[in-house]
Amino acid sequence: MTKEEVYGKLKEHFRKIVEEGDMTGAQVHVTCRGLSPKEAVGETDRKDLPILNGAEVMIQAEVDGVIGQAFTSTASFYEGTLQDIMEMEIVEDSYNRAIFIAALNALMRKNGECDRTVHCKDKGPNECARKTREWVREHYGRPKITEIGYQPFLLDEFSREFEVRVLDLNPDNIGQIRYGVKVEDGETACEDALTWADIVFCTSSTLGNGTMVRYMDLGKPVYFYGTTGCCAAALFGLDRSCYGD
Repeated sequence: MTKEEVYGKLKEHFRKIVEEGDMTGAQVHVTCRGLSPKEAVGETDRKDLPILNGAEVMIQAEVDGVIGQAFTSTASFYEGTLQDIMEMEIVEDSYNRAIFIAALNALMRKNGECDRTVHCKDKGPNECARKTREWVREHYGRPKITEIGYQPFLLDEFSREFEVRVLDLNPDNIGQIRYGVKVEDGETACEDALTWADIVFCTSSTLGNGTMVRYMDLGKPVYFYGTTGCCAAALFGLDRSCYGD
């Protein structure tokens, strides 16, 4: 499946929900805005989260009081209707795409098709990472893990107990040693790191940058973490690793 096909299927589903729910026109108003780091993740004891150094922005869409979120590199503010969002070009326009994904997450949660669309805050990310490490041990023993996207909470926990490789696209992270693990280039090291791994934990922010398709059918367990891709996980039957709201 190509990224164009993924986005196309998401748009088809968006349209289906809106039309079948008679939510076209001005009947449902959508507000979408970027969140401050504190609004997004609260007070954490980590200072190396991408959102804290400006590498990522979390945007939040609200549809009839139901919230959907998405990480993106593009700050967005939008007010309009579901009909307007439904007509957006999202394959090439990252600004539109971020708004669309956040709105679809909210819409599918409102429709009962997905959950955990709100990022955990404060001590929540620590607890999520700890529970994830314990779950991996219980289900896989001592696997080799490749982490797609530098996520310090997960990397810290994984590196305590498992062999782990971490890939990232941010040049400020590549080559750095984090929690005893060297961050590798997400482009050049990808194929080797995926072949090496027993299981893969992949940021669902890959839905936003169009690279999720690389990890959707690897022939080995892949777990998508975070809130951005919950709509795609629900629609395509992908496994999620998330203890959020």
